[in-house]
Amino acid sequence: MKVCEKIKRLRQEKGWSQEELANKLEISVNAYGSIERGDTDVNLSRLEEISEVFEIDVADLFDRKTNIVNNFAEVGVQNNQHNWHNVHQSIDYLQIKSEFEKSQLLNSEKDKEIALLKRIIELIEAKREVVT
Repeated sequence: MKVCEKIKRLRQEKGWSQEELANKLEISVNAYGSIERGDTDVNLSRLEEISEVFEIDVADLFDRKTNIVNNFAEVGVQNNQHNWHNVHQSIDYLQIKSEFEKSQLLNSEKDKEIALLKRIIELIEAKREVVT
């Protein structure tokens, strides 16, 4: 399940309208709608705000644990085995993977911020040259 789909599902489970959730996030309904449709790349800080509103961990927006547990359970049933040790190892792996993905998001946001700061510096320097 995509993050935008998970957000929509969580909103619906709470019984909130898009407008209610947009208000909680202090953004416009259009901005929220584009998040839910997947039209907007959501940065980590916005994902953190969304997870706080839903009172969940950011990693829970990435629906990976459930799929792996279900996949192992299906394989175990097919083989008449229940190898829960592998399931727990996979959950640990997914938690590590989730942390890695969060760090990648943070690094991506950091890189964007650095690029913007460099652009601001360029503009300030260009303005100084014009003034002098």
